[in-house]
Amino acid sequence: MFVVDSHCHLDYDGLINDLPGVLRRAEEAEVGLMVSIGTRVRKFDAILKIAETHSNVYCTVGTHPHHAAEEPDVTAQDLIEISRHPKVVGIGEAGLDYHYDFSPRDIQATSFRVHIEAARQSGLPLVIHSREAEEDTAAILQAEMARGAFKPLLHCYTSKPELARAGLQLGAYVSFSGILTYKSAAQIRETAGEVPMDRLLVETDAPYLAPVPYRGKSNEPSFVVKTLEMLAGIKGISKEDMARQTSMNFFRLFDKVTVPDHFGKAA
Repeated sequence: MFVVDSHCHLDYDGLINDLPGVLRRAEEAEVGLMVSIGTRVRKFDAILKIAETHSNVYCTVGTHPHHAAEEPDVTAQDLIEISRHPKVVGIGEAGLDYHYDFSPRDIQATSFRVHIEAARQSGLPLVIHSREAEEDTAAILQAEMARGAFKPLLHCYTSKPELARAGLQLGAYVSFSGILTYKSAAQIRETAGEVPMDRLLVETDAPYLAPVPYRGKSNEPSFVVKTLEMLAGIKGISKEDMARQTSMNFFRLFDKVTVPDHFGKAA
């Protein structure tokens, strides 16, 4: 089995403090690749160092909506220039967060559009954060897609099904985290059931949102297998088949990532 954790934060406390152990446990769980996600351009060097040091770790560059007001001067060209590095395989995470509103909403929207432009020009996938902002997220994606194509990924999907449907019409992929395993997440499981097999990804968002039975603990990439198992059950296939499907989807979307030889041999 070969599993990809498409979204984690290896530079965050809870992971960076025990990175060798985290990576060893991921390997033992057959998690073959991880993408460590950028949340602040000014702190990107720490993420890149991890990716450069470990062959099975890649990264993205971007400004999380929580920090949009801290980095209002980041331009699409800044992101594009950084993304030329061979280990940088995506733009983001960027988007809208109306739950916390840590940054003013107009600044979040401006930053979101900057990241979309960077994704459009670079050809790299855009990792999208959307929380309690479904309508505005969909509206921005639709308006920007009309200006020129880019590759959207709705990460850690927790929104109402309407955003997933709107995203899928635009060619988006949808990624599910450990929340999928929570008793309270029936609607999210229903949404996962609607997403076509060729648009599904799995992630941890570690160190947050550990799946059942690890809920309440610090999350890590090895735990993504529990989300994979839940998703496989929803779709009525084996976890091995779901691992292969989500990994194939990952390599199709993140096409800058080198496909490991052993994944190809398992075909």
